[in-house]
Amino acid sequence: MDLKVLATVFGVVFLAELGDKTQLATLLFASKSPGNLIAVFIGASAALIFASAIGVLAGGVISQYVSPKHLSYLAGAGFLLIGAWTIWQGANLN
Repeated sequence: MDLKVLATVFGVVFLAELGDKTQLATLLFASKSPGNLIAVFIGASAALIFASAIGVLAGGVISQYVSPKHLSYLAGAGFLLIGAWTIWQGANLN
């Protein structure tokens, strides 16, 4: 196992998850079920593990057909499009 890859993935995913809608939803579930915090933790952890597994499996399959360089460009373009769409939607609310 490459510890540098492990540390990099952990750091990036950890920072990306802080304060996102998943963490906020988990916070709300925990506040509504203070007697079941272990169940909330296990449920949220399992969901993140399965969602990550889907990403890893999809990445493994896609990498057989698309180079990582092109996949990075595609992901970047996707983020730019989502950002532009979000700005456009916000501008049309007025």
